[in-house]
Amino acid sequence: MRISNITIMTAFAPILLLAGCENAPPAEQSGTEAGQSEAQAVPVSGPELVILAFGDSLFAGYNLAEDEGYPEQLQAAMRARGINARVIDAAVSGDTTAAGAQRIAFLLDQQLRKPDLALVELGGNDMLRGLSPEQTRANLTTILDTLAARDIPVLIMGMRAPPNLGPDFQAQFDGIYPDLAEKYDADLVPFFLEPVYDQQDLMLADRIHPNPEGVEVLVGETIDEVIDALPDN
Repeated sequence: MRISNITIMTAFAPILLLAGCENAPPAEQSGTEAGQSEAQAVPVSGPELVILAFGDSLFAGYNLAEDEGYPEQLQAAMRARGINARVIDAAVSGDTTAAGAQRIAFLLDQQLRKPDLALVELGGNDMLRGLSPEQTRANLTTILDTLAARDIPVLIMGMRAPPNLGPDFQAQFDGIYPDLAEKYDADLVPFFLEPVYDQQDLMLADRIHPNPEGVEVLVGETIDEVIDALPDN
């Protein structure tokens, strides 16, 4: 599900602009690139594992080709490791946590089978719109309650507030993701964009969204967490 042309996370621009003043090191082989070298040696096997990628433009692949987004590259990388994964791109560019809370139940009702894992990546647009951390926390709680009620394991892709929003906002916002991960016994990536946000050569010109190489790095840095979050069976 792709709805584009809505830029998220402008609030991160001060961090990204400062970081852009430094030369970024070349990206290491990871994600799809690394997976392609393994594809012939590791045949896909086992039952299909369905992963729901639920988020905003960071999952939807803003300004990228259809096969260059995070869900698509994650699926390719997992299959290159021999894992029979199907990653559903259920991301909508511009989504706030409130929009996510409104659509999560309907989205789950439309699936042919219950996902084995849900990746939840939301919150950047809340900062863009100046929503309070309390609202963000409440909306994410609704999303996690809905997934918990259906016994779907969750990997939370955390976000962080930039310092220009003030120390109080930053502390309240940054605390949302580890708090909810602990409350719901969910796995957590503390800051989804950590590997790329300050690497100019891994970001689009807006310095907000990762380019295809940046997505590869994100996949390479998070694929183990995704695999570990899958149910044992």
